[in-house]
Amino acid sequence: MSTYTSTLGGERHRFDSLARLLAAASPERSGDRLAGLAASSARERVAARWALSEVPLTTFLTEPVVPYESDDVTRLILDTHDPVAFAPVAGMTVGELREWLLSEAADAEALAAVSPGLTPEMVAAVSKLMGNADLVAVARKVRVVTAFRSTIGLPGRLATRLQPNHPTDDPAGVAAALLDGLLLGSGDAVIGINPATDSPRAVRDLLELLDGVITRYAIPTQSCVLCHVTTSVDLMERGAPVDLVFQSIAGTQAANASFGVTLGLLDEAYEAARGLDRGTVGKNVMYFETGQGSALSADAHHGVDQQTVEARAYAVARRYDPLLVNTVVGFIGPEYLYDGRQILRAALEDHFCGKLLGLPMGLDICYTNHADADDDDVATMLTMLGVAGASFVICTPGGDDIMLNYQSASYHDALYLREVLGLRPAPEFEAWLGSIGLLDERGAIREVTAHPLTAIGRELAA
Repeated sequence: MSTYTSTLGGERHRFDSLARLLAAASPERSGDRLAGLAASSARERVAARWALSEVPLTTFLTEPVVPYESDDVTRLILDTHDPVAFAPVAGMTVGELREWLLSEAADAEALAAVSPGLTPEMVAAVSKLMGNADLVAVARKVRVVTAFRSTIGLPGRLATRLQPNHPTDDPAGVAAALLDGLLLGSGDAVIGINPATDSPRAVRDLLELLDGVITRYAIPTQSCVLCHVTTSVDLMERGAPVDLVFQSIAGTQAANASFGVTLGLLDEAYEAARGLDRGTVGKNVMYFETGQGSALSADAHHGVDQQTVEARAYAVARRYDPLLVNTVVGFIGPEYLYDGRQILRAALEDHFCGKLLGLPMGLDICYTNHADADDDDVATMLTMLGVAGASFVICTPGGDDIMLNYQSASYHDALYLREVLGLRPAPEFEAWLGSIGLLDERGAIREVTAHPLTAIGRELAA
């Protein structure tokens, strides 16, 4: 195991492993401090970044931060590494990679070509040397396009997940939130419900509810009930209308085990969903959620900082060519990301790392009620991620999820972002909004007091 050193102001700093160096170089966050991994001082953090900038990228291929023998995510990362794609940057250090990413030479085509050659640890490392503006500038150049019934990630577009959660899965409550979102132009990424229970019967009822609405009103979108992957597999075998298979994933084998997930199980679900062939414009069938701190909360981080472990989860996601991936960036709580500043930084890191690794990244821009954050932090994050080119954001009625009890972006927030940045919905969804009279002559959402869609509420309430 290598040792890394740096001298700063006459003081010599020593880091006894690559994992320790990565942790010490990370921006301050409460989770790393809780785990005993954070730099002891700002001086040590700067020294670690200096040392990290001089590490050759090839080091990450020979010194895995989680042992190869005991971790299937590490094996996935190293066994699927593409040396041909890596060749253009193979002679670079982490610092040199940063300079190249920020250069004009690293355009969308060059970034797409090199992506299969980058490992999660490489992109996590380079993110630690970048300011917030750097993360925005590079991520904005990356385009990842996916499709099922709508096309996500095209330039000039911002999709939304319409999240009509209800604490008892009551159809009338779901209908009210669903109608609210559709009338405000949300739902082109997915109409996704977090069910109050994971029982197959309850999940199937919600799937059939959403499928009925999508089919009756010919909405070019996809549904997802965010149950455990085993429930989805069971329901697909029973003929339920499953569009996307959802699963929370993490960056180590042990953390995934805490979710009740293995790569083999995800393989099975992926093949089953592909076999249903329910998409119309594409075949991307998986939806993954991640979030910094999940591995630490499961005591499955192997002494690796939470942002690097988070990036490793993206290696799992890209194995399955998903339609959507989002980090639920402030959901786990202030034990891991203490305040709005830390949540913003994590959001920009996750988005940058995911896109650089070739994923269709979106975000749940959110915070829990006991975090030191507020709705102004949501607005700031939303704006910066819109500039950075996020594929989609999650939206809830009024920005308040009454089932999960946390604060997120609202349907109105998405309208704000589309307006100020000149962004539009997914093309298929935009055409549908126009066909039912919800777009005005400028292409903006029309204010309506009555609309045929209101029948959704009456039908489901009955």
